Amino acid sequence: MGTGDDLWTAYKLRWRRRRLLARSLRKRRQITCRVDRTDLIAPGAILAFATVRNEGLRLPHFFDHHRTLGVDHFLVVDNASDDGSADWLAAQPDVSLWSTPDSYKRSRFGIDWLTVLMRRYGHGHWCLTLDADELFVYAHHTTRTLKALTDWLSWQGRDSMGALMLDLYPRGALGEAKHHPHQDPVDTLPYFDAGNYVITRQAKLQNLWIQGGVRARCFFAPEPRRAPTLSKVPLIRWHRSYAYVTSTHSALPRRLNHVYDTNGGEAPSGVLLHTKFLPNIISKSSEEKTRRQHFENSDLYQGYYDALIGDPVLWCEQSTRYQGWQQLEGLGLMSRGGWA
Repeated sequence: MGTGDDLWTAYKLRWRRRRLLARSLRKRRQITCRVDRTDLIAPGAILAFATVRNEGLRLPHFFDHHRTLGVDHFLVVDNASDDGSADWLAAQPDVSLWSTPDSYKRSRFGIDWLTVLMRRYGHGHWCLTLDADELFVYAHHTTRTLKALTDWLSWQGRDSMGALMLDLYPRGALGEAKHHPHQDPVDTLPYFDAGNYVITRQAKLQNLWIQGGVRARCFFAPEPRRAPTLSKVPLIRWHRSYAYVTSTHSALPRRLNHVYDTNGGEAPSGVLLHTKFLPNIISKSSEEKTRRQHFENSDLYQGYYDALIGDPVLWCEQSTRYQGWQQLEGLGLMSRGGWA
């Protein structure tokens, strides 16, 4: 039996979830279907959802990677791309595409738009919600598909799986790297920070809050609590009554955020290889500094964009070269959680 405070919090969070769902319903007219292939979605299909803008440099490998993992269908909202991304997406046989010119920030960074699609098409499916600069990896991902993983999660009684967003970067200045659309971004960005992560548990939503990595080290060292949040819950067996709260950092009902073990064991977790620092980050940062669409309080992040525009070197003597999921597990950045 919960305490009075616990019951009151749970009651308020139920209403918050209803408000988020109602908000997404109001946003449904902002997205227009360009290509509808949702009739191809079979029962039990694994779905991926994403909002993109001008991601032509990443999309081919992003799709190759997640198709190899076993994603059956991609549902994508294109937010006014002008680099050919929308045409490329429309030509993919396993993509249903929507478009919108509306504000990414005022749609809760695309989550309102994706909630519309997840309520309609994701109900009952395992859904992977990603940004185009994220590559999902997990224990045995090179030999076992997402279908095998989600079957095991279901057998374990789990409806969600968490992941650490791991920033990757090159050895030299960001703008010096060379990258083409079909190239694996890990080849271009082979380094990451293996330590300096701080983990707290948020009492209200019962989610993990992880900060650190290269962005905390290079851009937020004087105020590390301002550094971006690195913990996400990208993989959920969706129900139309669910809602993400802030990007994919937390969800409601809050039991979906219980992606950790409180009894001394380890829950299964993955890693989102974050390819933000490809060489086009310099021009993108200049654009986003003007657009002011990527942070709740954009004024706090002007110095961050200025630093990126300055073409910094993020590598240091303590940087670690990426070698695969076994390495990440050995470093404690992910866990197979009993999935032998």
